[in-house]
Amino acid sequence: MITFFFSDPKIALGAKLLELLFILMGFVCFFTGIKNLTDKENKANIGTGVFWIALSIVLAFGRWIPNLINGILVLIMTLPAILRQVKPGQSKPVDPAYSDAWSKKFNMAIFIPALSIGIFALLFAIFLPKLGALVGIGFGVIVAIVTLMLMNHDNKVSTFFNDTRRMLDIVGPLSMLPMLLASLGAIFTKAGVGDVIAKYVGMIIPQGNVSIGIVVFAIAMALFTMVMGNAFAAITVITVGIGAPFVLALGANPVVIGMLALTCGYCGTLCTPMAANFNIVPVALLDMKDRFGVIKRQYIPAMFILAFQIVYMLLFK
Repeated sequence: MITFFFSDPKIALGAKLLELLFILMGFVCFFTGIKNLTDKENKANIGTGVFWIALSIVLAFGRWIPNLINGILVLIMTLPAILRQVKPGQSKPVDPAYSDAWSKKFNMAIFIPALSIGIFALLFAIFLPKLGALVGIGFGVIVAIVTLMLMNHDNKVSTFFNDTRRMLDIVGPLSMLPMLLASLGAIFTKAGVGDVIAKYVGMIIPQGNVSIGIVVFAIAMALFTMVMGNAFAAITVITVGIGAPFVLALGANPVVIGMLALTCGYCGTLCTPMAANFNIVPVALLDMKDRFGVIKRQYIPAMFILAFQIVYMLLFK
């Protein structure tokens, strides 16, 4: 089945390349799982190993595994996380003196590998839209790895596997939260949550008042994103429930409203721990004492941005 997928001319090249990236991510997670499973110093080595190995199977081969098996693997994956049996294993930290020496040698050029990821994502989105920005991110990561190996010959392939394992250990199950929340948005839409929201919002918004509809739509996007942790997950539900019947149906410009509604959702992203990749992962990576330190520094700017987006939508609707 895997061979058929990659040889099928009907499947776009972008989809095939993206699937290769998922397979690569699966192998990295599998490496993390095996390392933790065999790490006797990790008191939760079994739970940690089970979590990462189950995730690796879903990432690498989920497309070809029956949905029931995928669902069982996800449930298996959640058990160690719920029981707090996913913990960092032992890894050799980088010598601070070594890091400082190389940092001083390259100065600002040390950021080139990291910047390449964003640059290639942008280039692919603009000049190779059929392949997509996600493929561009993957390509940028590969370029960053090659660049780092050229900059410092101490960097081997094993270096990147071990460092990725260390990062995944630090972040833990939170690394899965964005993907799970995105799928939850699709489930909510399928379950008709948007229709339920439309029923109750219709009791609040005056009939035919597009301006109030826009304000409620924008605020609901921010609030629901705070619940979902993902604006892409929230926009499907809130657009069905509020955007379509109370804004777009009254003649508002769908391009302006759709684009800015998503930005309103991003304002909610800045204010919630559910957006783990934005607000919790940095806390873990930077070893911050205040778990909600990132959010506390973002919620006031988020309110100003949300207000600006609402005014912008009202002016250009």
